[in-house]
Amino acid sequence: MPVQKILLTRFDLDIDFLMRRFTAGKKALVLVWESAGIWAAGWLLLAVLRGVLPVGIVYLTKHLVNGLAEAVGAGLNWQSLEPVIIPAALMGIIMVLMQVFDLLATWIRTAMAELIQDHVKGLIHEQGGSVVLTFYESPDRIDGMQRANSQAGQSSLSLLQNIGGILTNLITLIGVAILLLAYSIWLPVLLVLSTLPALAILLRHHQLHHRWWKATTADRRWADYYDLYQTYNEPAQELRLLNLNKVFHANYQTVRARLRSSRLDLLRRQSLAQAGATFLGLLIMAAIIGWMVLRAVRGLAQLGDLALFYQAFNQGQSIMRSLMGNVGQLYADTLFLEHLFSFLDEEREDLASDDDDSEPLGIERAIELEDISFCYPGSDLLALDHFSLVIPRGKMVAIVGPNGAGKSTLLKLLCRFYEPREGSIKIDGVDIRELPLLRLRRMLSVLFQHPTRYVASAAENIAYGDYRGEVNREEVEAAGKEAGAHEFITRLPHGYDTLLSKLFENGAELSGGQKQRVALARAMYRKAPVVIFDEPTSFMDSWAEIEWLDRFCRHHERVNNTVVLITHRFTTAMRADVIYVMDNGRILESGSHEELLRQGGLYASSWASQVESHAQDPLRVVA
Repeated sequence: MPVQKILLTRFDLDIDFLMRRFTAGKKALVLVWESAGIWAAGWLLLAVLRGVLPVGIVYLTKHLVNGLAEAVGAGLNWQSLEPVIIPAALMGIIMVLMQVFDLLATWIRTAMAELIQDHVKGLIHEQGGSVVLTFYESPDRIDGMQRANSQAGQSSLSLLQNIGGILTNLITLIGVAILLLAYSIWLPVLLVLSTLPALAILLRHHQLHHRWWKATTADRRWADYYDLYQTYNEPAQELRLLNLNKVFHANYQTVRARLRSSRLDLLRRQSLAQAGATFLGLLIMAAIIGWMVLRAVRGLAQLGDLALFYQAFNQGQSIMRSLMGNVGQLYADTLFLEHLFSFLDEEREDLASDDDDSEPLGIERAIELEDISFCYPGSDLLALDHFSLVIPRGKMVAIVGPNGAGKSTLLKLLCRFYEPREGSIKIDGVDIRELPLLRLRRMLSVLFQHPTRYVASAAENIAYGDYRGEVNREEVEAAGKEAGAHEFITRLPHGYDTLLSKLFENGAELSGGQKQRVALARAMYRKAPVVIFDEPTSFMDSWAEIEWLDRFCRHHERVNNTVVLITHRFTTAMRADVIYVMDNGRILESGSHEELLRQGGLYASSWASQVESHAQDPLRVVA
């Protein structure tokens, strides 16, 4: 829906809408108490004290002015100065206390901000690492996470601050209203009425701003993307080669212009409405002050009464505006916080009764995929179509086929990132959906097709494969040697302690093949009974590929683990005990390398093509 249409929609305040605001506010207060309980209690106590003190200032103003009027011409003696000195001293003490309380409030607010921010970010990070992976297939849900992540901590703190502000202003307002009641019962009523238009406009603006903010989430994400890619190191070379910096800058400016235009239009209309409300409030105040001046002229009020009345009504209007601002911001906070709690309510992976420190599951006989059908969320295209295969324990199984055949999808199902639409995956006859998820994943060591390069030392990058809070240097180096990474890591400026990124000082960049071998070392460090490698040699040259395959086959024979190699290189697949040939989500052929060549099917013809294409490179022709 266009932003303009969203801004023109009607102002809904039905019961259900208000109940959602109340529920979000209640949850936020629980969250605040969990993260900063003692600080929040101190903040509310200060709010009460800060509300009482201004009433004392207003009350003492009357006595101070009357005392000054009496002291003029009475000479310098205690009797004439006492009505001036005592109120002035008390006002001084109150002003000092107000300054002290303001400093305390700043300190407490900063402490709460840090605690709440860290607590909320912890909740978001935990949820982000626990939601089902289908969550990341939905742009709308990613937008929701972005909205939660960008405002949640700030809105939680703001909610508490505005509750404290409401409490402070209410106490002050009640005290001022009591002082005004001495002059007329209608004065407190007129004080409230003079600020009601501003409140209505404020609530309206907060709702329209929230609708604008929600409607422009995708545009703001695009702006962040274009900004990042013009200031990030990884795409810098290609952007310069293809001269795309100007394109990305133009796209960024287009998105920002759209955001800026709609935001300024919203603020323009708010400013016009606020100007009208302010003018109305000033008219009411002028009329009431004129009435009070007439009373003073007629002798119905003293000079101190006039000073008290002016300060009380002026401060009362200021307090009402502040109170309305607190109410409006409180309303806005609940709008933003609803996104946080919606995100925290997203479906999570079932980790019930799992123990992250427990031993990984074992495999006695085989992993069996029986009649699996699967399509990705939002798509009706089958990635796997009645797919079946067996992975025997202790064997090396290769899965080959063209791009898009469904090879990597198989990996995601084995890891239970997704659930099949039909069929089942069993380990020793037990459906993996019945097994504890963390223990299931601990039995798997996976090299993904596009492995992650962590901004950490080389040792940590490898140790993350089975990280328990410390790095076992001996095992890290052993895994580095098994993956063929040890030699180039030791040549880095600080060896295994070298940071693998130039984002920070003293870091180093690796080539694509080197990054892949670090990822291979991470997978081998895990020492899982089942190893799944997705295109493990895609970034390796001919020499490195053959060297690594020889080393890995010796390692496999030594540890007798179960290996699944997903590859499109038949020179890699030929080392396997069993090869499955996939296409269009189905198994077309299976057998050993020699058996498949004798069958003369798709594998044999593809093998002949690969051998022919590498005829000039004898190291690639491994027969």
